Amino acid sequence: MSAAVIGAGWAGCSAAVELARAGCKVTLFEAARTLGGRARAVDVQGRQLDNGQHILLGAYKESLRLMRAVGIDLHAAMLYLPLQMRYPKESGGMDFVAPRLPAPLHLALALLRADGLAFADKMALARFSSTARWMDWRLHTDCSVSELLERYDQTDRLIELMWRPLCLAALNTAPERASAQVFLAVLRDSLGASRASSDMLLPRVDLSALFPVAAAAFVERAGGAVRLGAKVGTLAPADASGGWLLGEGERFDAVVIATAPPAAATLLEQAGAADLAASLQHFEYEPITTCYLQYPAATRLDLPFYALRDNAASGHWGQFVFDRGQLDAAQAGLFSVVISASGAASELGREALAQAVADQLATVLGRPELSHPEWVQVISEKRATFACTPGLARPANATGLARLALAGDYTASDYPATIESAVRSGVAAARVVLSAKATKK
Repeated sequence: MSAAVIGAGWAGCSAAVELARAGCKVTLFEAARTLGGRARAVDVQGRQLDNGQHILLGAYKESLRLMRAVGIDLHAAMLYLPLQMRYPKESGGMDFVAPRLPAPLHLALALLRADGLAFADKMALARFSSTARWMDWRLHTDCSVSELLERYDQTDRLIELMWRPLCLAALNTAPERASAQVFLAVLRDSLGASRASSDMLLPRVDLSALFPVAAAAFVERAGGAVRLGAKVGTLAPADASGGWLLGEGERFDAVVIATAPPAAATLLEQAGAADLAASLQHFEYEPITTCYLQYPAATRLDLPFYALRDNAASGHWGQFVFDRGQLDAAQAGLFSVVISASGAASELGREALAQAVADQLATVLGRPELSHPEWVQVISEKRATFACTPGLARPANATGLARLALAGDYTASDYPATIESAVRSGVAAARVVLSAKATKK
């Protein structure tokens, strides 16, 4: 069976690999010149940087499975750290680290040892975790994360230091408007999972090299093709015998659409799925900004990354800072600072935001020299993720049309718009078209 995959982000690359592994002749189309979509490498003044800093979890089973399948050495490609939320000393934060013990002992001991939390904070966290387990991490009716936390009497300090930053990092949506059900699903696979599943995985290589480039090579080794700079503008049924025509009339037995919702909606409407196309118009989007600051090569943090207390009134926008030199020696002295749901921060302008972030690091780390980086680069993805709001309707992978499937981190899932959600959707979309193949036989 010949299959076209339109879009070579993580969802499209996952679909292409799964189809190639099943024996399909795959052609992977990508409008850009770089693989990876919204989680990719970008060239900045001769340097390979990511368009955003990511943390994966040990619970990302499908992502890790496909990485292994295309030849990625996971422990060489990523730094494995235990679940943690650690703030710089003297910054008024906390220090929470899960030891490498079986679950749930790792969390119990982490909570017992946690610095910066009062007894009431620890009791609130323990109560919330126990109640969520009892509920099987599910709600009868979705609500906002803020409502959920208020309902279970979480303290202001715990919300500020634990729940709010976790919500922003995972859902890229402020707690006041973020889905509590999706947040619980993330917590289920981190706080509520096995010790290994709760591990935090920091990429040592750029995001394109972490999977998309190897995925494309896998497709080519299997006899398929990868076309960069190839935008697919049209999609139509081939004829009564089935199949699809792309672009100038190239025919494929099956198609997976793995583009962002606006482009997917255009193709779906052309294909005859007008209602599904219309359903993709209701998404709202949130930006993510990553600020890179280069210091002398000897400049290091005490840890690979820290959580930061963001406070717009104080000009503190950064939420996490990563020491890239501890992940890749070639990036010694390079720090990356992440700002999720960064709409307000972006209004400052790139230069002013970069200086504000540098000043924030200097203040919270007690190192005045950090106010003066050698160079900075601010990268903003304006539509990094959909706004993950309560009760949000997300489309299925099946389109209702033969051998035509939809993939993307916005498709139906209990996860937010993460790498794992994108990979799961790609795998599910591939299985939709493969199932149609099996049925015809």
